[in-house]
Amino acid sequence: MRAVVFERFGEWPEVREVADPRPAEDGVVVRVEATGLCRSDWHGWMGHDPDVALPHVPGHELAGVVEEVGALVTGWRAGDRVTVPFVCACGTCPSCAAGDQQVCERQTQPGFTHWGSFAQYVALERADINLVAVPDEMSFRTAASLGCRFATAFRAVVQQGRATAGEWVAVHGCGGVGLSAVMIAAASGARVVAVDVSPQALDLARKFGATECVDARHTEDTAAAVRALTGGGAHVSLDALGSPQTCAASVNGLRRRGRHIQVGLLPSPTGTTPVPMAPVIALELEIIGSHGMAAHTYPPLLDMVRSGALRPELLVTSAIPLDAAPEALAAMGKAPGRGVTVVEPWS
Repeated sequence: MRAVVFERFGEWPEVREVADPRPAEDGVVVRVEATGLCRSDWHGWMGHDPDVALPHVPGHELAGVVEEVGALVTGWRAGDRVTVPFVCACGTCPSCAAGDQQVCERQTQPGFTHWGSFAQYVALERADINLVAVPDEMSFRTAASLGCRFATAFRAVVQQGRATAGEWVAVHGCGGVGLSAVMIAAASGARVVAVDVSPQALDLARKFGATECVDARHTEDTAAAVRALTGGGAHVSLDALGSPQTCAASVNGLRRRGRHIQVGLLPSPTGTTPVPMAPVIALELEIIGSHGMAAHTYPPLLDMVRSGALRPELLVTSAIPLDAAPEALAAMGKAPGRGVTVVEPWS
């Protein structure tokens, strides 16, 4: 099969022929019809993730068709249309037993712990626990966006953030995850403040339901701007980018007893990121992490897509062939993507 491979962190990947994967006894091989390009893929390429071993094939937001099934798999067969959360669970650890597969203690992640979906085929383990059926009416391009950014945003806004109708939700960083969060919060009846440095990203945020927008290029204190626009601060605020500046602004823009949700990765030379804890204490704020979404919790998300309340297909702004993926991956380091770029390995 053809795949995007890098031999060293930060060095240009190449598209080349590699061996086809084979399924584990409890796993499947999926023919990849579409896979999203995510900033997390860039972090892995740059060496920010300790799970990545070289040489490596990135890619974790995928949708496709089951090609081959392991002997122990009971719920899936060749020809099934599927997607998968980027966190693949073991199904047996205490976290999985509690229904929290997104923080599985023995999790695997395509594109990180093993070769991923910037390829024509990808192997996935523990298929009966991790695969999600793609509805016949949903395109593979749309389905590919669900496994990471859209499902991550759904859990962050709905399950972790507990955003409800009438509340203010601030979204700091309007890339793929941030724009998904804007759409999901607005569909939940919340009022949304979008914060970004890009006028184009803010235009998309308005299109997807943002009530107010803050242009961070021309706003010295974005947290103060959010507090002013929301009459005292957001009830829920997401750092969807992942930087010390956006993390602090998200916390500082909350009202009393507000909820900060950290979604964007925060790599740093020391491994730690300063968080303004004084307002956390004084205002009784909640600091909450959000890490993907378990496969068994997808039905409410899929129901909202079927009903038209959520339109993830509107976030897909471009589709590229596999040969264009290396350049697109490198570009993620210059600026987060606005909307979703999908790689189609067979085009």
